[in-house]
Amino acid sequence: MPIENLIKTIQNIMRKDQGVAGDGQRIEQIVWMLFLKIFDDQEKYYELRDQKYRSPIPEKLRWRNWAANPEGITGDELLEFVNQKLFPGLKNLSVDSSDRRGLLVRTAFEDAYNYMKSGTLIRQVVNRINEIDFNKKSDRHLLNDIYEKLLKELQGAGNYGEFYTPRPLTKFIVEMIDPKLGEKVLDPSCGTGGFLVNTIEYVRENYVKSHADEKKLHDSIHGVELKSLPHLLALTNMILHGIELPDNVRRDDMLSRPLTEYGPKDRVDVIVANPPFGASVKDGTEKNFPSEMRTKETADLFLILFIHLLKDGGRAGIVLPDGSLSGEGVKARIKEKLLAECNVHTIVRLPQGVFSPYAGVNTNLVFFEKGKPTKEIWYYQLPLPEGIKQYTKGRGITHDEFDSVRKWWKKRVTNENAWKVSIDKIKERNYNIDIKNPNGGTSVNFGDPVDVLEKIVNSEKEIIALLNEIKKEL
Repeated sequence: MPIENLIKTIQNIMRKDQGVAGDGQRIEQIVWMLFLKIFDDQEKYYELRDQKYRSPIPEKLRWRNWAANPEGITGDELLEFVNQKLFPGLKNLSVDSSDRRGLLVRTAFEDAYNYMKSGTLIRQVVNRINEIDFNKKSDRHLLNDIYEKLLKELQGAGNYGEFYTPRPLTKFIVEMIDPKLGEKVLDPSCGTGGFLVNTIEYVRENYVKSHADEKKLHDSIHGVELKSLPHLLALTNMILHGIELPDNVRRDDMLSRPLTEYGPKDRVDVIVANPPFGASVKDGTEKNFPSEMRTKETADLFLILFIHLLKDGGRAGIVLPDGSLSGEGVKARIKEKLLAECNVHTIVRLPQGVFSPYAGVNTNLVFFEKGKPTKEIWYYQLPLPEGIKQYTKGRGITHDEFDSVRKWWKKRVTNENAWKVSIDKIKERNYNIDIKNPNGGTSVNFGDPVDVLEKIVNSEKEIIALLNEIKKEL
């Protein structure tokens, strides 16, 4: 069955269930099932490779023993099993600290829930998922496509959109950062794992030559995510991309510890991240940071953390909103620290709508290297494609649209989309690095001139009519 039809069929089945409300919960349901199906297929491979392999999941709770048979339990019996046995059993899995796979499963289901109320519909969904064999190369590729589609759907699923960064952005950032084999890579707010997956693919394609190299790659990828759904999505995403045991992707809040507790062992070579922005941290979190840099804005606190965690010579490519570039007060002090301790060599200014419909704020890709102060910043205004007023959910940014900045990256010259600013100029601006294009490149698209004029005329008519009403009253 084609990918679009398979996903649509599963979602249509779930829409019939009274317990599932909205796209976000439908995605949650699909993901915990996919995780168990993928884990079970993976275990079949382990059993062939090692006859002594033992699953950390009790036999009755393994996918093969309750879900794999299309004529298996269904209706109220299946619903009771899922709610009373499966979820409690996985949440409270009895494993010791050395059982890494068992700990992974328990962590994955720690805050997972079954919202479906119909065991008959659960059976129908499970049977559809069983059409995929993770151990077949063709099906594995299909499953990757399915998963990417699910992740993209998060972008429009209410507040879930905060966890998804468009893949062309993550791919471009990783490509420009050029992580090497053996370098420790971290995404401290990894969401669904997009940056980590692109790093795996990039290093594997450019540097991995042997099984030993692959093991080194596995050990070098690290991520942290606070919330349960994106964490489960990230774990499954990593397994789909060949990381057999993704326990380097932890569920935690890296802002919850005092900055001083992160020492040399926590330092990393590369940070690639899209920190949450436009939200406030929980009360008291800001006290984990130096007094002169305390704020409740998550993106700003993460920026301080990034600077602290990088080794000297370490590199970062991150997403930041315009507000983090332009703010005064605490924001200015954070940028002063950034520019003094790191070489912020490039800021790519993104067009409007890249994160639509989740966030409408303008965003930037900021690249820096720790250990040298900034002397100048190169800016590149990524133009909108011809004929597009702004990106939307239906027409997002594409990989090819970064080609112009890719070509410019290694041979930098000033042009209609590129300019540079000295550190002296930035200091004069009180560390405001939200610097618009001075070279005539179009950073804002006002739309079709005829439409704009028509709107102006209509607005003027409304104003005149309102003034006439006021005149009558007088």
